[in-house]
Amino acid sequence: MDMDGASSVVLQALTQATSQDTAVLKPAEEQLRQWETQPGFYSVLLNIFNNHMLDVNVRWLAVLYFKNGIDRYWRRVAPHALSEEEKTSLRAGLITNFNEPVNQIATQIAVLIAKVARLDCPRQWPELIPILLESVKGQDGLQQHRALLTFYHVTKTLASKRLAQDRRLFQDLASGIYSFACSLWSHHTDCFLQQIYARDEAAALSSLERTLLSLKGINACTHCMLLMIPRMPYVITCSAWLSNNTARLFCVSGRQVGPDCTCREKLEKTIILYTKVLLDFLEYHPCAFIPLIQRSLEFAVSYVFTPAGEGVTFERFIVQCMNLIKMIVKNDAYKPAKNIDDSKPESLEAHKIKTAFFTHPTLTEIGRRLVSHYFLLTEEELAMWEEDPESFAVEETGGDSWKYSLRPCTEVLFLDIFHNYSQTLTPVLLEMVQNLQGPTSVEDPVQLLMKDAVYNAVGLAAYELFDNVDFDQWFKNQLLGELQVNHHRYKLIRRRVIWLIGQWISVKFKSDLRPLLYEVILSLMQDPDLVVRQLKTQTPVDDFEFRTEQFLPYLESIFGLLFQLLQQVTECDTKMQVLHVISCVIERVNIQIRPYVGCLVQYLPLLWKQSEEHNMLRCAILTTLIHLVQGLGAESKNLYPFLLPVIQLSTDVSQPPHVYLLEDGLELWLVTLENSPAITPELLRIFQNMSALMEMSSENMRTCFQIVNAYIYLSATEFLQNYAESLCRSFCDLLKDISNEGQVQVLKVVEIALKVSPILGAHMFQPLLPAVFRGIVDGERYPVVMSTYLGILGRVLLQNSSFFYSLLTQMASECSQKMDQLLGNVIEMWVDRMDNITQPERRKLSSLALLSLLPSDNSVIQDKFCGIINICVEALHDVMTEDSETGTFKDCMLMSHFEEPKLSDDEEPPTEQDKRKKMLALEDPVHSVSLQQFVYEKLKAQQALMGDQGFGVLMETVDTELVRQLQEFLQGL
Repeated sequence: MDMDGASSVVLQALTQATSQDTAVLKPAEEQLRQWETQPGFYSVLLNIFNNHMLDVNVRWLAVLYFKNGIDRYWRRVAPHALSEEEKTSLRAGLITNFNEPVNQIATQIAVLIAKVARLDCPRQWPELIPILLESVKGQDGLQQHRALLTFYHVTKTLASKRLAQDRRLFQDLASGIYSFACSLWSHHTDCFLQQIYARDEAAALSSLERTLLSLKGINACTHCMLLMIPRMPYVITCSAWLSNNTARLFCVSGRQVGPDCTCREKLEKTIILYTKVLLDFLEYHPCAFIPLIQRSLEFAVSYVFTPAGEGVTFERFIVQCMNLIKMIVKNDAYKPAKNIDDSKPESLEAHKIKTAFFTHPTLTEIGRRLVSHYFLLTEEELAMWEEDPESFAVEETGGDSWKYSLRPCTEVLFLDIFHNYSQTLTPVLLEMVQNLQGPTSVEDPVQLLMKDAVYNAVGLAAYELFDNVDFDQWFKNQLLGELQVNHHRYKLIRRRVIWLIGQWISVKFKSDLRPLLYEVILSLMQDPDLVVRQLKTQTPVDDFEFRTEQFLPYLESIFGLLFQLLQQVTECDTKMQVLHVISCVIERVNIQIRPYVGCLVQYLPLLWKQSEEHNMLRCAILTTLIHLVQGLGAESKNLYPFLLPVIQLSTDVSQPPHVYLLEDGLELWLVTLENSPAITPELLRIFQNMSALMEMSSENMRTCFQIVNAYIYLSATEFLQNYAESLCRSFCDLLKDISNEGQVQVLKVVEIALKVSPILGAHMFQPLLPAVFRGIVDGERYPVVMSTYLGILGRVLLQNSSFFYSLLTQMASECSQKMDQLLGNVIEMWVDRMDNITQPERRKLSSLALLSLLPSDNSVIQDKFCGIINICVEALHDVMTEDSETGTFKDCMLMSHFEEPKLSDDEEPPTEQDKRKKMLALEDPVHSVSLQQFVYEKLKAQQALMGDQGFGVLMETVDTELVRQLQEFLQGL
């Protein structure tokens, strides 16, 4: 591209590229794309966006093309990289004058310069920082602002570099930048204060903007340097000095800058950014922060807990200050060790500063003000309670909400201070409770709010107050009475008291008071106020001390009222909360919920349909369904028309909602199978979703394997005939790249298939069995994997011997070995690795399987006879118990018939799958064949085959002690 006169050509293309007409726009974009790699193109762009006479949109586009070019072509190694000569010229042109009149373009140019700086500064661009510093000092207002804006973006970008070499380079620059930024901050703060006093708001706003940009530069440096070196005297000095200036800035200007002042927003941003600098410093390097503890506590506590903050503080600032206090109070680095002599000197120093600051009067004042000022419900909250009770009732839950929201922040601070200074604060809180004894007048809204706040504190500090409050007496003598005050205004206290009981119930609450509590809950669930009705009923139900028999008399009424509430509320979050309580109730009472779930079963399909856009609500419905299916047991089959499509959608990875629903959907799929009385075509069809799930190899794999096992237990024949082939392919792929634990999960599925259906299972999973065989012969290193291999081969040998011998023939051919020799190797390895098998069932199975080789005239089997007897005696020790009366032994693993277990109220009844496993066990040789009898019969048969003399020679190969133990086990047969 001939660049002589190119400016006009590029300018024309850029102008066309800003057109709304695609017929003009598209060719222009294509032309510009072709020029991207031409020498001189970026020099033309620089001239265009530096020409303030041109159209703003055209200049904006020129900046964007230049910025994209840096990402693609600035690095030396990039294809079509810019020449070093052009880059030198461009760097010089970028910092010739900081006089861009349009804010948005100025910001883009600043970002663009920072991108170049990231690649070239300081090595190829040593003059950048000095020129920026010089320009920032200039008298021209616009130039100073644009240079400062660029300075901030450059500092932020350089500070974000991660390579150690780049870090060291920036560290050399940083100390100079840091102190310079601090002096700028000071200068512009002074200018702002003078201007705000002179009521020159326009000038004040301009100075404040520069103050904010300086502070952003300081913040970028601080972040970088805090990550690099833990103790930086100038950072500490500057931070201390900054806190003085911030306090001055805030104190002096806070009252001058009213809510309507144009400077208000910028002032708040500046102050919040300063507190962020402090919080980051404290988080990254608590030890380096120690010199600032005293000043930070004075700063934060004075504004939040004394009259100094009245009229000047604002919510975000209060939250930041409280977080600062909380982090200092809670910081482990500021606590001495239990044995004081083991403490680090800096921990002792910090502890000493904190102890000197948190005096009895200071703590008392903080505690009182937290409860009596910050815990009070605000006018806005009370108005919300009246106008939108559902939104009010949905509490902000957990997570990081304390970092940003005032109420959770206040409560977390209270908890941390109370925990660390409970000796001082317990009497303060108990005195506040004492002052509010008895019912409060509904005509005294101030006292009602105060009681709500104090009860909130007592609930939050329940664990700390364990030894100081007789909650049972308080419940009977005071709280019960308060719950019976029905006045509209007393709803604050009704709601708070039931919440308070929920906080204490797992801490200190007599079991025999539960029925009284259930009656109270029943009454409150019919309260005229929706917020009170939405009380957290699950707490007494979800508690360790819960007793089903105490709850049953109230179950029908409470469950009915919960269902009514679920229908009444409209907000997603509220429905989720109510569903959570319903789930808790169903989970606790299990099968005793059956008479009462009809309405819920009819309503859930409608709720599922309505919640199509609300995946979190659908998750809550899935959880409810899980507990519902468990409660209904075999009766859950009546839910299949709704249940199975829900499972199908939730576990289909081609459907977008699976991202949210998959985990709960898999859990529901599993419990549905476990409780299913019989397979249905629809239930079988859902398994089509499984191969894609297996390919994902996600954290849900364990549940996937449990689902496969559940299908095998439910209907092995139909399931294996339909899906074993695809399942076998998935398993072969998985075994190539999976952990040992994962391998065991896969192999257990094969083992269960063989247990349930020895003939079909071996046939269907035949492709996997050679690997199992090879693993045994090669002596698999991992004991748990080896144990599973032997479990699988034991099943095949014992229950499908013809398949075992065909597999042996196949493996002998593959290994070019004789069958007998290979069989000998297998038996030898089996005997050698018997200690890998820890489950008694598998140990007995191994002895039964190896005994099944007898009687035999095969010399290899006779050669290994000693090892086989060794395993049998070990297994007899595992499974035989001595009858104390007769002195004879019997096999404790034998099961003769199926008995319905007698359950206590708190035990869950067996699922349909549990019953299937029990019935299967009755047919399993491990549980139906007496090992003692089997050994006796096999040895008798071997003796009959070989004759007494030959058998006597064979027995002589066995250790005499083993023979003695064997005879002891077999006596009486």
